[in-house]
Amino acid sequence: MSPSTSSGTGPTLASLTVGDVVAERSVHLERESLVRYAGASGDFNPIHYRDDIAAAVGLPGVLAHGMLTMGLAVETIVPWLGDAGRIVEYGVRFTRPVVVDAENGADLVITAKVGAIDADGARIDLTATFGETTVLGKAQVRVRLDG
Repeated sequence: MSPSTSSGTGPTLASLTVGDVVAERSVHLERESLVRYAGASGDFNPIHYRDDIAAAVGLPGVLAHGMLTMGLAVETIVPWLGDAGRIVEYGVRFTRPVVVDAENGADLVITAKVGAIDADGARIDLTATFGETTVLGKAQVRVRLDG
C-alpha cells in the first residue's frame, strides 16, 4: 500500500499516482451480520436469512444484501481519506452475489486503487471479490482532494 497522506490530513493530489493501491481489507460476514444489517436497513427480504426461501427462488444460498456489500466496499477508503465528506460520488454494478454460508460465513476482499486523477480530485476504483469472483462491477468513487 502506498502512503499517500500528508501530515495526517488525508491524501493530496500531488501524492497520488494512477495505479497506487491506497487501501485494502478483508471483511468476514456471518449470518448474524446479515440480520444486523436487515435491522439497520429495514430490508427483511428472507433471501438474506432463510436457506429454504433462497433455494425456492433458485439462489445458491443466503445472500448478503447488495447495499451491505456496496457500503463495506466504500468504507474501505474512509480511513485513507481521513474524512468521508471527501467522497463526491459513488456507483457500482452488482455483478455476482455474496453467498453467506451458515457455518463458514463469507470473506469479502476489497482493494482500492487510484484509477484517474484530475484537477478536482481522483477516481478510486474498488475491486470487491468473494472467493475468486468479482462481485461489484465498475465500482468507482470520486473523491475531492487538495493539491
